[in-house]
Amino acid sequence: MTVSRIDDLVRELCPDGVEYKALGDIGLLVRGNGLQKKDFTDTGVGCIHYGQIYTHYRTYADQTKSYVAPAAAEKLRKAHPGDLVVATTSENDEDVCKAVAWLGGDSIAVSGDACVIRHSCDPKYVAYVFQTAPFQSQKRQYITGTKVRRVSLGDLARIRVPVPPLDVQRAIVEILDTFSKLEAELEAELEARRKQITYYRDQFLSTSLSDSYPTVLAALGELAQFKYGFTGAARDSGDYRYIRITDIGANGKLSASGAKFIGGSTDVGEYEVRAGDVLMARIGATHGKTMLVEADARAVFASYLIRIRLDGAKVLPSYYWHFAQSRMYWDQVNALVGGGAQPQFNANVLKAVRVPVPALAQQQRAVSTLDHFDALVNDLSIGLPAELAARRKQYEYYRDRLLAFEEKA
Repeated sequence: MTVSRIDDLVRELCPDGVEYKALGDIGLLVRGNGLQKKDFTDTGVGCIHYGQIYTHYRTYADQTKSYVAPAAAEKLRKAHPGDLVVATTSENDEDVCKAVAWLGGDSIAVSGDACVIRHSCDPKYVAYVFQTAPFQSQKRQYITGTKVRRVSLGDLARIRVPVPPLDVQRAIVEILDTFSKLEAELEAELEARRKQITYYRDQFLSTSLSDSYPTVLAALGELAQFKYGFTGAARDSGDYRYIRITDIGANGKLSASGAKFIGGSTDVGEYEVRAGDVLMARIGATHGKTMLVEADARAVFASYLIRIRLDGAKVLPSYYWHFAQSRMYWDQVNALVGGGAQPQFNANVLKAVRVPVPALAQQQRAVSTLDHFDALVNDLSIGLPAELAARRKQYEYYRDRLLAFEEKA
């Protein structure tokens, strides 16, 4: 099936345009309930927790990541095969209303802060519609909350979507599935490379502790000063960039998009960052995510972050950033933090982490090598990341192109 063939099909089946309907008119919206992460079991009834929708699942799924005991599942609301499962709560606007089409053979349990949409459309088609720019534009006008962002079921039911005949829906899904498959293959290759750099990073740190190198194991509390972030109202403009957890990219760099600011009248001097500072998420699903501030800037860091200001005469900030991605680091902090539904890092935990500190020249050699590997998997201007970025743009173009219809009068 080609794009031009779909255009022909739309003209044939919808000569007067495509009908747009509110979600509440094409299906039944049911809120999930009760399920918490502490309820997960190794086997049992499949379940989807709302946070997994934007951290684990893609557009559709036929297997769940998690399970719940059958007795507990009896009390929980279910998604049936073909239903859409939607996250109605998130820490950011992008992830609110992310949807996954459930294509498994059995019904599954769904957590609170998620809802199920039971409908008669092609499941994948509806999930793809949720990703389009027009849907996202409608969604934003209904988002409420400050630290936690959410869309109510009543507001979600008001969002209008195009509902062409099933033959058109399935033809569009066929094309978009092809793009999704190609993107998934590139992501799998990129993930393999990320595992490779993790291996090399751990090898470098292990080598630094060998008898061949004079290395000190020092507590981080002896190498750095710590400060918790600023609590304030983020604005669309202001004198200082307001760095939040969601502004830290997967590559440990500051995201250029979605910037928020703090006004100049606010006393933020002690919260300003400077080149060489390391910022770390200390709470939430992304706890431990770490960013290196590479240049001086008029910016302050938010309250859910902690600033690590290192003694540059002992340890290079870039070397510490690589250490903070390593197994040696995570084995220590996981043992210090312990379990719990909401792990939290604090200064006392970080002070106890022991860091291998070889000579500065050796640290610099390790950084140069690891930065090279890191660029291969994270630099959007070269190699596989560039190819994946181009593929995503192509996919987004055709998705929005295929799902934009002339509305029936």
